[in-house]
Amino acid sequence: MTIDNITSSSCYSNQSVTFFYQHANKAIGGNWTTRDYLVLGLGLPLSFIVVLANLLVMAAILMNRRFHFPIYYLLGNMAAADLFAGLAYTNLILNTGPWTATLTKKQWYIRGALIDISLTASVANLLAVAVERHQTIITMQLHSTMTKRRVVLLIISIWAVGIIMGLVPSLFWNCECDLSDCSTVAPLYSRRFLIFWALLNLLTFFVMLGMYSHIFFHVKRQGRHTSQHVSEARQQTIINLMKTISMVLGAFVICWTPGLIVLLLDGLQGKNGNANKYEKYCLVIAECNSLVNPIIYSLRDAEMRKTFKWILCCFCRHGGCQPRETLSTEMDSPLKEKSLSYKLEDSVLWKNPDRQ
Repeated sequence: MTIDNITSSSCYSNQSVTFFYQHANKAIGGNWTTRDYLVLGLGLPLSFIVVLANLLVMAAILMNRRFHFPIYYLLGNMAAADLFAGLAYTNLILNTGPWTATLTKKQWYIRGALIDISLTASVANLLAVAVERHQTIITMQLHSTMTKRRVVLLIISIWAVGIIMGLVPSLFWNCECDLSDCSTVAPLYSRRFLIFWALLNLLTFFVMLGMYSHIFFHVKRQGRHTSQHVSEARQQTIINLMKTISMVLGAFVICWTPGLIVLLLDGLQGKNGNANKYEKYCLVIAECNSLVNPIIYSLRDAEMRKTFKWILCCFCRHGGCQPRETLSTEMDSPLKEKSLSYKLEDSVLWKNPDRQ
């Protein structure tokens, strides 16, 4: 019996991965193509760099008490999500191309779930950072007043959402019982799920855009009612803030828009969309977001760069170095933080100069 003669009302849970790929007209070649070699050659080194970069960020936040505040805990969790993304991409790359035909359905769903979990957690972290910055700057504080318990609950919630999103396609939102709804990019996934996933990410993008826009207009409005000296300091804050906004939103758009368009194209048009021609390249571009995130949020911080150098020096010397100096008691004081103005927000948080 050919695939064309199969009744769409039946379920095909016992069919192999190859069956669904054939139905979606997505070829699993026996030989490696130029595109397969290109994805393998670019993807593996990039995944390795993503893992190392985010591991370095996590180590810096853990070892330097200057970063023991809610915003840095969230950035550390985002680095963990991006590190997980690097591992997930490595697993995907090592199980793609001709190797796909050797996968069982369970292995195929696990491969996809790892990607979904990592990307969801990464995007959720971006949103959490935007919420934290919005709350902090609007209330004119250096650091958020969130307790460690709330930060931990937020981090757990982020990963819970990621795990749920990763399990949804394998548990019930797939096309095993409706072949007409099968995706061409991910042949066992429902096209409706891909539309939902793409629109959810676009909605997250617009929410972050709205938050950062509100921050910008709030800071600008507050600057009109202060002294000239403070206004200049806040103007510099606006410039630094807009740089960060441009980098964050720009990276999100550049890295995610191609993939989102491909998912929407596949979800809306199916086989007529020819999404398979671009999906692997879009996946590599999306992976870059996991590398760009630590650069945006961490490498612009002078103290973070110093901590990076210290960790690398310790590694090169096989641990033969002195412990990193911690932040002064004055800066650790919550009362001191609450009294700080935007000027201090600018000089400590955004620029983070070396002198205390």
